[in-house]
Amino acid sequence: MQHVVTGSQKSSNGPAGLFAKRIARGLSRRLRHFGTMEPEGFDLENIPDADIALYFADQPAKLYQLTQWLPIFEQRTDLTTILVVRNIESYLELQNLTKLHVLLVPVYEDLMELYDRASFHAVVYVNNGWTNFQSLSFQQAVHIHVNHGESDKICMVSNQVKAYDKVLVAGQAAINRHNAAIVWFDDSRLVPVGRPQLDLTALSPLAATDLTTITYAPTWEGEDEANNYTSVDLYGVAIARAALDVPSARFVYKPHPRVVDSDDPLVRAAHKEIVALIKSAGGEHRYLSSGDILGVLPVTDLLIADVSSVTLDHLYLAPSAPIILTDRRSDRGLLLADSPVASACQVVDSKSVTAVSELIAAALQQDSFREARAGMRTHYFGHLSRGESTKKFWSAITTAIHEHDIALQSLQRTRTIGG
Repeated sequence: MQHVVTGSQKSSNGPAGLFAKRIARGLSRRLRHFGTMEPEGFDLENIPDADIALYFADQPAKLYQLTQWLPIFEQRTDLTTILVVRNIESYLELQNLTKLHVLLVPVYEDLMELYDRASFHAVVYVNNGWTNFQSLSFQQAVHIHVNHGESDKICMVSNQVKAYDKVLVAGQAAINRHNAAIVWFDDSRLVPVGRPQLDLTALSPLAATDLTTITYAPTWEGEDEANNYTSVDLYGVAIARAALDVPSARFVYKPHPRVVDSDDPLVRAAHKEIVALIKSAGGEHRYLSSGDILGVLPVTDLLIADVSSVTLDHLYLAPSAPIILTDRRSDRGLLLADSPVASACQVVDSKSVTAVSELIAAALQQDSFREARAGMRTHYFGHLSRGESTKKFWSAITTAIHEHDIALQSLQRTRTIGG
């Protein structure tokens, strides 16, 4: 567990100093009892202190949205972070996933008690879970949304974004995405920072090889049809068969974790057939049921993927390697409008799936989209080299904290003078 700075170690000019009297007054209050759902990891007479609350309210199935951010926050030692979670199963899993201090606060009243007595300068959110709005009730910290990837999926933009003080996005594509979808939105809240996770070095789960590596990394079907971008049920088997037939190639199948136990029987059936094809083919072909996709992409010579963060991560990490994008709606105009990277890729849809072998061959042998991909990389991530996103991210966080602290102090003085 990471060392947590105590209030006495902080400057009296920060929120700890500003609200010391308010915190002290609250120490006489006690938590109510909620059986097995009582708060864990703290008590109100010994509040763990930190600069940032990293907030996550969802069940373990969505922990992938949070875990990708943990190394970024763990590496920063001069700004301390505490994880605030609302789900007991997620709380238990996180005990073995992070060295950050983790607090379980399932009940809204207890969350407000915690926030009231702690000295968080910022609360950071990795998704748009509905209980984020309970946390947003707290007034004395800056609320920053960072999302859980850079993707052209419709779920990446929500009218909920208006509630956050700052929204950290990857680049110009994300700014355009918000402006195209939301009215009455002040896009000055959007701060482009690249994608810090792509600065990390992920271990590859694959053995070194002289073979050409073709990776198929589809997404899951989403929570509703509007958010369904998976290709597994429609094109997955055809893609696998074609890739397995490529001479001197290694086919790697790395689906989204939620494909494996999908609620869609067609997705489950296609997934099982793809795994069986790989097993039957033998050799160096691989089905990866675990492991970090960010460790696979740098050694991928051709990526076949859906509209998802994986496609854009590959664009950043391996811009010289071609991409084949899938389109389950088979609407090229809509695809280009919603996902600009499609203009720099071969596309598999209902018309071209019968020629997927030819698409793979063209991508590997001709790669006519190399220059277009370079332009798209800049469009999505700016002119950033590896290592620079993390710097921009923390600069944005610290600037937001500093500016909010100053504004808060000014507000407190005004209230005091006004009596």
